[in-house]
Amino acid sequence: MGGADRLRDYHGKRHFDRTAEPRGGGREAEDARPRFVVQIHDARRMHFDFRLQVGDVLKSWSVPKGPSADPRDKRLAVPTEDHPLEYEEFEGVVPRGEYGGGTVIVWDHGTYEPLSHDRRGRPVDFARSLERGHATFRLHGAKLRGAYALTRFRGGEDGEEAWLLVRAAKGGAGGRGAPDPRRARSARTGRTLAQVAREDG
Repeated sequence: MGGADRLRDYHGKRHFDRTAEPRGGGREAEDARPRFVVQIHDARRMHFDFRLQVGDVLKSWSVPKGPSADPRDKRLAVPTEDHPLEYEEFEGVVPRGEYGGGTVIVWDHGTYEPLSHDRRGRPVDFARSLERGHATFRLHGAKLRGAYALTRFRGGEDGEEAWLLVRAAKGGAGGRGAPDPRRARSARTGRTLAQVAREDG
């Protein structure tokens, strides 16, 4: 399925004459290593959006408590619609009344390294590993670094699909949990949610 088809849900939920969110389709993958972004979204409910570039779109999950560097934290991650690659740089205010209305900041971004492999240790295509419900990867971000895993624990046939986002244990040591979203600063501009809401709203 091409990028335009994969963005059908994304386009269907937005009015681009009212929101500054990118329409998408104008950017191709530039780096050999795929990108990731974590955005804090102060919408109806505060949450983090975790996005991994897979091909020509950003596969996306809503993570209510945010990703954690502590392997003991198992974070619920609920899939949302695919987003365009340009969304990695989006920071601003989605107007009230629009889908996802609220303030968005880029909390972290960078590249990631797929780590998924089969039982014999052979690399597995990352998109296929996601389809099968378990994918591992190493983040190279400004704030998040190290190996993580996404694991589906509830399918979408009889209800909402749900995953867990977990930091891989490293020597049994704990890491820092997710930040206080209202005090967190953008990795792009250094601004807080309140500053973006005031300046861009």
